[in-house]
Amino acid sequence: MNNFEEYCTKFVQSVGNKEGSVSPVVTNSAAFAYGTSEIGEGIFDGSVKKPLYSRMGNPTTSRLESILAEMDGGVGAIATSSGMGATTLATMSLLQSNDEIISIGGLFGGTYAYFNETLSRFGIKTHFFDVDEFNEIENSINEKTKIIFLESVGNPNMRLPDIKRIASIANKTGVILMIDNTITPLSIKPIELGADIVVYSTTKIIAGNASALGGCAIFRAINDGEDKLKSPRYAFLNKFIKKMGKMALVANGKKRALRDFGMSAGANASYQTLLGLETLPLRMDRIIKSVEIVAKELDRVGLNINHPCLPNHPHHNRYKSDFSNGCGTLLTIDMGTKEAAFKFLNNSKMAFITANIGDSRTLALHMASTIYNDFDKEQMKFLGITDGLIRVSIGLENPIDIIEDFIQARG
Repeated sequence: MNNFEEYCTKFVQSVGNKEGSVSPVVTNSAAFAYGTSEIGEGIFDGSVKKPLYSRMGNPTTSRLESILAEMDGGVGAIATSSGMGATTLATMSLLQSNDEIISIGGLFGGTYAYFNETLSRFGIKTHFFDVDEFNEIENSINEKTKIIFLESVGNPNMRLPDIKRIASIANKTGVILMIDNTITPLSIKPIELGADIVVYSTTKIIAGNASALGGCAIFRAINDGEDKLKSPRYAFLNKFIKKMGKMALVANGKKRALRDFGMSAGANASYQTLLGLETLPLRMDRIIKSVEIVAKELDRVGLNINHPCLPNHPHHNRYKSDFSNGCGTLLTIDMGTKEAAFKFLNNSKMAFITANIGDSRTLALHMASTIYNDFDKEQMKFLGITDGLIRVSIGLENPIDIIEDFIQARG
């Protein structure tokens, strides 16, 4: 049974209630009463498992967290108010001034700016590498390196990392591997491949219909015996490991980031995301098939398409071997110039011009004039942004309809 079929059963059974209201309950309360002072004390010291305050967790959100943690084989999860909130929580819970990050492959523009501009203001340095620069990646790791970060699929350069090989470097050098799996939920299982932390923008394909802003960080269990997270590199985790054991990364995330930065998920957004989860396997299965159909046919008629299913893609063999369940909703079209890209987008009757991805609808955007409009030429070259690049997120429409529309949009 593939992941999609397995989770068709798991998600609908996990999200719904068999007693009382079938649909998940939305707990719209910012605060919770403890009843007695003794219970309040227990809630704050962790011995009583009841809601403390919605900034630290809400019952509706907790349900979402438990399902997402199970989806990726994590010991726990923390849902956040956005995808960038999840990345910020996961990284800032581990970092301090003078620490370093290794960032691999193509990056969403917001993540690149966060690493390159925002974290640098706090004395945290990021080294950027292409996905195949394995020797350079390993040689750049030093005692200050806290995180190796990569996207499961480069957004929007469509380059595919060798996740197992990078995980082996992370384990050999004792560094946390963090993977943004936003566009490949169910297709890729990062923790099984060696990741320590997985982050998502649940706004995208998980929720699936542009109605709920959210994110989530999922954490692996700390091992009972030897574990790289028990090393001096992560000495600050010791107190959490002593108290929380295998849940230490979750506790660290809540105390060192969620409590202090407050990127908390709202109950209504968590509820809407739970509803999206019920159909995620069906949508993923259809969309990854449609992406291949659209990419191959548009390539055949002469459009400049970038997707790993095409034989001329540098990671085509890796796609076939490591991404057998697809690599998400994206493909790109390079129209050569900004003017040609604008003409194509304006001619399309089907594409929604928006910065979102992973929707039920087909979405498209010219990259250089929007998300990357304040990046310099060197940065855009590294990230694969050209003057005429259009990122396309394929939706649930009939793929033949998408193909016909894009062919007429070319003019």
